[in-house]
Amino acid sequence: MSNKANILVIDDEETMRDSCRQTLSRDGHRVEVAEDGSKGLSLLEAESFDLVILDLKMPGLSGMEVLKKIKQNDPEAMVIVITGYATVESAVEAMRRGAYDFIPKPFTPNSLRVIVKRALDRRELALENVLLRDELKVDFEPGVIIGQSKSMKEVEQLVQKVGPTDTTVLISGESGTGKELVARAIHRCSSRKDKPFVAVDCGSLVENLFESELFGHVKGSFTGATATKYGRFELANGGTLFFDEIGNISINIQTKLLRVLQEREITKVGGSQVIKVDVRIVAATNKDLQKGVKAGTFREDLFYRLSVVPITLPALCERRDDIPLLANYFLQKYNKKRKKNIRAISDRAMKALAEYDWPGNVRELENAIERAVVLAEDDVVSPSELLYYGLSVETPSRSDAGKSQRLVDVEKEHIANTLKMLNGHRGKTAERLGIDRKTLRLKLMKYGIE
Repeated sequence: MSNKANILVIDDEETMRDSCRQTLSRDGHRVEVAEDGSKGLSLLEAESFDLVILDLKMPGLSGMEVLKKIKQNDPEAMVIVITGYATVESAVEAMRRGAYDFIPKPFTPNSLRVIVKRALDRRELALENVLLRDELKVDFEPGVIIGQSKSMKEVEQLVQKVGPTDTTVLISGESGTGKELVARAIHRCSSRKDKPFVAVDCGSLVENLFESELFGHVKGSFTGATATKYGRFELANGGTLFFDEIGNISINIQTKLLRVLQEREITKVGGSQVIKVDVRIVAATNKDLQKGVKAGTFREDLFYRLSVVPITLPALCERRDDIPLLANYFLQKYNKKRKKNIRAISDRAMKALAEYDWPGNVRELENAIERAVVLAEDDVVSPSELLYYGLSVETPSRSDAGKSQRLVDVEKEHIANTLKMLNGHRGKTAERLGIDRKTLRLKLMKYGIE
């Protein structure tokens, strides 16, 4: 951020305004100026600035009054105050009111550059901390794209091609196939790899909070808005914004999202400032968006803007050759995480894994291996550790279907028993089964389980 910031200078002296503009513009910053506090506040209402340089001593509206109004509207605003009267009292009072630092007149261009860089670095750190707090809420491991099957090799090649570009990508696939993993791989291949990767779970956000989550909100804009909030677009500025399960957003939000993609600017909820954003968009869906377009539930113009490069991920049952590779990868992962030393997965247990249809895909396989690692009493995962999960070496293969209990019947019975054991709690049932709630809901509908 400190390489290219949006800076506002408010000072009644023309020579000071020009000097600041020239010095900071040479460093690549965009600089706007205002000759008094009222005009400065008007600019702040119309546009968002990364940093404000504010003279404390001005005719009309004083710098202290302007600082107070700036911090009321945006408590996170970064302000450096200028004082030509270098009194310790005024500088301390300004910082008590929320100024980041002060610089006394006269000052050299180099001293201005130093304090501006320090302020912008602090602002960038604050944004990173907000993002880090969100990242810590999920159990995330960067990982790699794992698979030797033809379909996954094709996906990997496509990621390598599209990654270095800024092209918008739409990743399609069932829940649990690894869409976010592919999105992160695209980000790591891009020139934005050192900037934030910000994920938005479109399936879990409440409709009336979605706009605030994406664009942010100003303090007091609605009940519960006790502080100004950074939106996901601001947090991802310069990096990649990943929309997971984008097929779940309403037509209203689709319209606003389309405008942002076209204009590359946002406005916080309850605010009037226009904030320029530079983000790469990667979206993912487990739905057929083209069907949604025909049904009128998804905007056609947004679909075409998102699917410039489509990537389709196969279900795990369509890439069974990758199951041993994935299973062993997860075995090592959870050996380390659970402080165990499981040497291998037995041939009979691996056969059971290979023959199961994995409705929850890779995510479900990962949960199965973690559970097996926790339950294993020896240094080899055996079928007995998978029986708890509803799998066993006795599970019939597709060629043996009809000779013994069908796999779908095993799955139905296991889901029903788990739901009953957990007193009908769907969230806990999905967690115990190792699938997400959306997959569980579809399974309950499919099998008619109440």
